[in-house]
Amino acid sequence: MSLTFHWFLPTNGDSRHVVGGGHGTPATASGRDRPPTVAYLSQIARAAEDLGFVGALTPTGAWCEDAWLTTAMVSQNTERLKFLVAFRPGFVSPTLAAQMASTFQRQTGGRLLLNVVTGGESHEQRAYGDFLDKDDRYRRTGEFLEIVRQLWDGKTVDLAGEHLRVEDAKLARLPDPVPEVYFGGSSPIAGEIAAKYVDVYLTWGEPPAQVAEKIAWIRGLAAKEGRTLRFGIRLHVITRDTSAEAWAEANRLLEGFDSETVKSVQAGLARSESEGQQRMLALHGGSRDGLEIHPNLWAGIGLVRGGAGTALVGSHEEVAERIKEYAALGIEEFVLSGYPHLEEAYWFGEGVLPRLAAEGIWRHPVGGQQPAQAQVPFAG
Repeated sequence: MSLTFHWFLPTNGDSRHVVGGGHGTPATASGRDRPPTVAYLSQIARAAEDLGFVGALTPTGAWCEDAWLTTAMVSQNTERLKFLVAFRPGFVSPTLAAQMASTFQRQTGGRLLLNVVTGGESHEQRAYGDFLDKDDRYRRTGEFLEIVRQLWDGKTVDLAGEHLRVEDAKLARLPDPVPEVYFGGSSPIAGEIAAKYVDVYLTWGEPPAQVAEKIAWIRGLAAKEGRTLRFGIRLHVITRDTSAEAWAEANRLLEGFDSETVKSVQAGLARSESEGQQRMLALHGGSRDGLEIHPNLWAGIGLVRGGAGTALVGSHEEVAERIKEYAALGIEEFVLSGYPHLEEAYWFGEGVLPRLAAEGIWRHPVGGQQPAQAQVPFAG
């Protein structure tokens, strides 16, 4: 087995500090430190490509640049890296989305992955003209994926659903390969949609025991549908030559959190309808104390950022061990990020990936290419 690693394109801006925002909250001022220009994002993408990451996730929402347009431009400055494009089904027709995905595959040589985001915040959805409630948004997502899957199979689709209707829908040119669909959600209806339609179920970085429960839940639902899914996890990383250096960096980031910003962000996130977001908030309770919620798993990012709020913090060896712990549960794909994203990609790619390669659980996606050398001699 070879684990798969993806990086992150900060289309909301980057910084040596945490860029907050997401789930209905705006990006913090730190996002202006390194604006998300195509040139800078391409730097990150090329670094991720060289280091051995398979793809790069781009977020979606009012707080960041559009994922489709940005990745289409960045793709022209890379050769192999795939783009895990987050998008919301309610904002585009299923036939057009299927066509866009097909075009993306042809123009990039098959480098599109799709992260379907149903949308957890009704007030943000309404700003885009979407007035469905949360459960109805998930039902619409199911209809959306039903139509898109059939179109990608080359079928002519007639569907009159509860929320979507198409007649005589078909694609002139099919995507090759068909993009894999990634999806996350912690509510019961999210599990039902995942079991029926997606290829990879993503969870945010909860402690291993909670992740194991999620995996068992989704596996059971998928089995009833006669399907098997892969599992991925979304985490930040702070990895250094020594544990002390890594925790010093985490503490530096924490010291940069303005108390009023934390208070404001937490108040906004507390109103979130997303069950996954509420699970993230419960990990730290808005407090700066007790943030190491599992060995090397730090909940500090979630004080100022919506969505993924935990980071693996430690020496390269410790972070590699935590990755192995999640892999033992059934996690095969890791979607990672760190501040700043350019430098942190190298810390992880040069420090952790060679250790995983030495143990035979990761290999560079370019056959025969050696992983980057660790920054300290590999001991063991």
